[in-house]
Amino acid sequence: MFIKNIELKNFRNYESLTLDFDERVNLILGDNAQGKTNLVEAIYVSSFGKSFRTGSDYKLIKFGEKEAFINIEAAKEDFDTEVEILIKAKGSASTEKFVKKDKKNITKVSDLLSNILIVVFSPEDLKIVKDEPEKRRKFINRELCQISLSYYDNLSNYKKALLQRNTYLKEASIDPDLLDVWDVQLSKYGAAIIKLREKYIEKIAKFSAAIHSGITGGEENLEIKYDPNLSIQPTVEDQEARFYETLKMSFDSDLRNRSTQVGPHRDDISFFVNGVDMRAFGSQGQQRTCALSLKLAELSLIKEDTGENPILILDDVMSELDQRRQEFLIETLRENQLFITTTDMDSNILSRIQNARIFRVKEGKVSIG
Repeated sequence: MFIKNIELKNFRNYESLTLDFDERVNLILGDNAQGKTNLVEAIYVSSFGKSFRTGSDYKLIKFGEKEAFINIEAAKEDFDTEVEILIKAKGSASTEKFVKKDKKNITKVSDLLSNILIVVFSPEDLKIVKDEPEKRRKFINRELCQISLSYYDNLSNYKKALLQRNTYLKEASIDPDLLDVWDVQLSKYGAAIIKLREKYIEKIAKFSAAIHSGITGGEENLEIKYDPNLSIQPTVEDQEARFYETLKMSFDSDLRNRSTQVGPHRDDISFFVNGVDMRAFGSQGQQRTCALSLKLAELSLIKEDTGENPILILDDVMSELDQRRQEFLIETLRENQLFITTTDMDSNILSRIQNARIFRVKEGKVSIG
């Protein structure tokens, strides 16, 4: 799979832009705040229907304009696909979004998922090991949603039920029978989430361990473990029953805290290298190697599940890695299309990349070569 071309109108700081991409390596060079990340952000939006940088579609519209437009054509293993996204300003900081996939209007973001497969690796991802659990849950959710519509649906329903339950818990008077309606929903959707996460983390842990061993020359053994908020049960039915029972047991605690204290919204992941907990005792270099292994493992897992080689966006991350890790990236990723944004690239690394297409970005304008 690879992106063939892109057209932008009034997206971020781009007034009008049309580019053709190399199916292997695309280097996007320029100083900070010129629009490098804006370009790969638009590519990402074509896959997920939203940005990896902001939750506000309004911010994607060029300042002073009323709408932004993205058109992307991509080649897949068996056919080509096209995505068009129009974002219109509506009132104060609100928007309407219109999406077409292969010339047909779609109304649900989930209809975009599994179409153009993208993995993004940014400086924020380098902190995934040591940052708060929310970052690791976000990682799991983003990647699982891309390859599993079932997960996307269960997660969406779980979030809605959780929000409604937490809102109700803030009321002055609580009816246990009414609360039970949300307990049933949370148990159902939450159990499915837990079992899908369990399977996913088991698979990505194996890929990550192999990659990590390659990066470290076999000197380090990486283990990634799922830290569920609820004990894992043999079947999804057992998991649902266990979750429902735990919600009943935590009723008093939930009332005191005015929020739901148990469930997969409190899950986490642990990283161990040679038995040492990286979150607590890992060096910055070790933590970054774990993060790199995890992100590269995503590519392998998506390939296994879909048969497609996903596109990898390396957004200002090369300068954060030493030369050995940079070389490992370039040597390993020979089957994936790469988009690499950077202010500069080491000449030794550049010499390893054959036939890369180079784009130079300055103030929202792009030159080639």
